[in-house]
Amino acid sequence: MTEQTNRPLAVGTVQEDNDRVKVTEHRFAPGAETKPHVHEWDYVVVPQTDGLLLITEPDGTESHAELTQGISYYRRAGVDHNVINAGAEELVFIEIELKAHSIEDN
Repeated sequence: MTEQTNRPLAVGTVQEDNDRVKVTEHRFAPGAETKPHVHEWDYVVVPQTDGLLLITEPDGTESHAELTQGISYYRRAGVDHNVINAGAEELVFIEIELKAHSIEDN
């Protein structure tokens, strides 16, 4: 069942998308969300601002993640969540998705 909310949507702007990576800038107004989604590829998040995220999982579990500008983090494919700006200021991060490839692809 898809969760219905009145939250504004985060704005994602794809900066690069090729056979190896997808780079997207995500901008969240206060209270904005991504909507529930599953990550197809491993990814790195590079925060452009400080901020607080509320993370909700399909089973209703909630957690918070504090982002610090310039301090990146990595997650493996398969993460299933909704990401919400829990702060009072705009939150911005760059997401770099790492598409699978092998040395033979070079």
